[in-house]
Amino acid sequence: MSAPRISFEFFPPRSLEASFRLWETVRTLAPLGPQFVSVTYGAGGTTRQLTHEAVETIHRHYEIPVAAHLTCVDATREETLAIAENYARVGVRDIVALRGDPPRGAGRFTPHPEGFASSVELVEALAATGKFNIRVGAYPDRHPEAADDNADVEWLKRKIDAGASSAITQFFFEAETFFRFRDRCEKAGIEATIIPGILPIENWQGVKKFAARCGARVPGWLDEAFEKAERDGRHDLLATAQCTELCTDLIEGGVEDLHFYTLNKPQLTRDVVHALGIAPAGSLEKVA
Repeated sequence: MSAPRISFEFFPPRSLEASFRLWETVRTLAPLGPQFVSVTYGAGGTTRQLTHEAVETIHRHYEIPVAAHLTCVDATREETLAIAENYARVGVRDIVALRGDPPRGAGRFTPHPEGFASSVELVEALAATGKFNIRVGAYPDRHPEAADDNADVEWLKRKIDAGASSAITQFFFEAETFFRFRDRCEKAGIEATIIPGILPIENWQGVKKFAARCGARVPGWLDEAFEKAERDGRHDLLATAQCTELCTDLIEGGVEDLHFYTLNKPQLTRDVVHALGIAPAGSLEKVA
């Protein structure tokens, strides 16, 4: 089994303590040689400036391509494209283009009157600039707003046709979930790379709540396993084994790329990547 290409997702810090945690995460995972790292937006675009600062800092100080998340939430078309242009100006050429979640308490997504109404419109506008490699989101389990499973595949095809080069999936818990989705995408004529999104489970109860919000199906066997592991004090051991096994099953099924949602907590992700046969290659931080 050959080692996969890997990438990591970080989120921007909102406090001094969180800032230290982010940079410790970057320093821990950068030597593992990721193909790229991404930096998220908060719900409703609440971390827009923090995201920009984190993206620019990582880009400037590490030899890693950085993909900046960009959403349609609470901004005009002009404002959104100005953010993208600022990224291009500092040399950031990778964008993860998303519709984005509404602000907390806002219910369903409502487009800005002068903004992009969907991720498809955002992808089209970014592609028209000719300046970016555009990635988009994909949903192996049904998106909470999707009418059926086919709707997620059809929407992904629209985003790829609009100019996206690849997709990163929402997290899932069983390899078969991804394989079934990949088969549906191939049947729909989607040829772009679909990268599985992997969530190492730091806190099972928190992950279950997150899964409920985003539509990721929680297998009964996994819930039972974590409940027993929590009682026995073996949560972290099970988390490492479960994530490593999931990644191994995906690789054996032909997957060549894995994208890890780190939650700015590097240890479990690092342990899983090590188990997959990827060792640190030395510090990648530049000398200022």
